Amino acid sequence: MKLATIKDSSRDGQLLVVSRDLSTAHYATGIADRLQQVLDDWNFLSPQLQDLYETLNSGKARHAFAFDPRQCMAPLPRAYQWADGSAYINHVELVRAARKAEVPASFYTDPLMYQGGSDDFLGPCDAVVCRSEKFGIDFEAEVAVITADVPMGASPERALDGIRLMMLANDVSLRNLIPNELAKGLGFLQSKPATAFSPVAVTLDELGEAWDKGRVNLTVQSTWNGRKVGMCDAGPEMTFHFGQLIAHICKTRNVRAGSIVGSGTVSNKGVESNGRTDWPKGYSCIAEKRAIETVQDGQPSTEFMKFGDTIRIEMKDKDGQSVCGAIDQRIVAAR
Repeated sequence: MKLATIKDSSRDGQLLVVSRDLSTAHYATGIADRLQQVLDDWNFLSPQLQDLYETLNSGKARHAFAFDPRQCMAPLPRAYQWADGSAYINHVELVRAARKAEVPASFYTDPLMYQGGSDDFLGPCDAVVCRSEKFGIDFEAEVAVITADVPMGASPERALDGIRLMMLANDVSLRNLIPNELAKGLGFLQSKPATAFSPVAVTLDELGEAWDKGRVNLTVQSTWNGRKVGMCDAGPEMTFHFGQLIAHICKTRNVRAGSIVGSGTVSNKGVESNGRTDWPKGYSCIAEKRAIETVQDGQPSTEFMKFGDTIRIEMKDKDGQSVCGAIDQRIVAAR
């Protein structure tokens, strides 16, 4: 099934069930008001939502209405936890190669993760508000999952069973603030403003064969200022699958229902041609494009985002149908 949260002037919005083709929606009132309620009592409430979903898809829901992603909050507008990984080692290799730094051997066996802010997520069409272009505004197209309770010490296989929903993320980064923060030794804070999520979160059965043991074998499309810059495969080159990412968090603590775990920037390797590396699938963040330019030409030529720029992130299934709807945002100056 597909779930969304519509704005209603409250902090947590109102839960919707959305049709498979994303054309219509129905309030989940009478079953649950908010997505967190469903995650807390999944076995009881999700079958009721599934029944409503099937009724909606059959065209028999009496109070269905046109679905408008512009009215959506993030599916889970605030969460108990937002932990973002860097599951695509190609991305790590590129950004480190640009500064002539080796990738430690442990990075290939132990996931990189950081704890992000989860108190103020952005809806899919909310503006990205920034105080200065000098901060180095960048998008990051990612896949994310929402979990059930997963106990401390859970294996990757056990952690996979704890995944309830999948969605897309734009993990906005302020690149020029990152070096000083990392130099302090405690990781990202100011350089990671509010993250945006797709209008819809979907259960894994909606992905069909595309869901493959913790990876989503579909393409993440990134369109910057109307130009498609990324068509990156989310599945094959994901070094650490979602079960491994969740198990990494669980090494020393429980993961509670309503935790969101991100994949990190979706990234694919290039191919060699005429002595030069080409990147036919493009990129899912500007930092990666700049890293490629630095490796090849000695310095980057692509600038970070400016006020007025737009970014659209979407994933489509094998039939060309949008899976989660699109993140479609504009960069604006803070007032």
